Amino acid sequence: MSGVSPSVLAIRAAVRATLFECSPHDLVLVALSGGADSTALAFATGLEAAALGLRAGAIIVDHGLLADSGEVARTASERAPGLGLDPVEIACVEVRESGAGLEAAAREARYRALDEAADRLGASLILLGHTREDQAEQVLLGLARGSGLRSLSGMPRARGRYRRPLLDIERDDTRIVCEAENLPWWDDPMNADPAFARVRARAALVDLERDLGPGVISALARTASQLRADADLLDELADDATAHLGGGPWRIEQLLAHPLPLRTRVWRRLLIAAGAPAGQVSTRHTDACDRLLTEWRGQGPLHMPGDLRVARAAGSVHLGPPASG
Repeated sequence: MSGVSPSVLAIRAAVRATLFECSPHDLVLVALSGGADSTALAFATGLEAAALGLRAGAIIVDHGLLADSGEVARTASERAPGLGLDPVEIACVEVRESGAGLEAAAREARYRALDEAADRLGASLILLGHTREDQAEQVLLGLARGSGLRSLSGMPRARGRYRRPLLDIERDDTRIVCEAENLPWWDDPMNADPAFARVRARAALVDLERDLGPGVISALARTASQLRADADLLDELADDATAHLGGGPWRIEQLLAHPLPLRTRVWRRLLIAAGAPAGQVSTRHTDACDRLLTEWRGQGPLHMPGDLRVARAAGSVHLGPPASG
């Protein structure tokens, strides 16, 4: 193994560590785009899955956003068997842009297609090719939006059946692997389009590394890991606090007994449990709810997502649909 590239060894080790949680003969799917990151991931997964007695396949999602997207997907699917992947499928999706933007709509369609394929094929895990740079970009975008702790904690290594084995791997390493193993890859032109916030964040990180010195990307990724541990603990405490509150209405002193970082999470849980769409509940909503406790001046009911109302009356907070009539 002395002649093997350190990048190859690092990526194979990262994938192997992830696959150790599987049982023999389990099926693992790689979300394969044809780019260098997912191609290097697919290469390592094919090798490591075979060594561990697992099955490895690939799902290529064709978003239909580029004129040649179908050809790119077909090319990736034709190369996948040579990496030891079987089954290999192409999932064509329709991306319907909403108020959240094209990137968010494409991501939603992609994950829906991956979940459907995993359900149908009986896959244990879905592997994603996000790297350390992707994590740093995520944190930087969160900072730019003024997001809370959960957003700044970046992408999780594991969520449900999704795994991100390469979060500690540099993006350049995936290209080194592809070059060392003679694996062709495709560069998505959308990754160079400054119309997308993530592309602008990528360019900003290059500038920061130049102006502040190397290590910014690693520091942001490391910060995400540290903050995720804090966010996980706060979420556990918020789950417990919400469970103990029970059904409303809730006495003001009950809610004020919890510190503010916990209350904001409790508010979010209470709103979602009452029917507010999770993706529409923001800090603006939870802060407004909390002002009913801390800045009460007789203000009327708050209008929340899901056509909910939050109001304070007789020393309690009431949450629910608007009163009929």
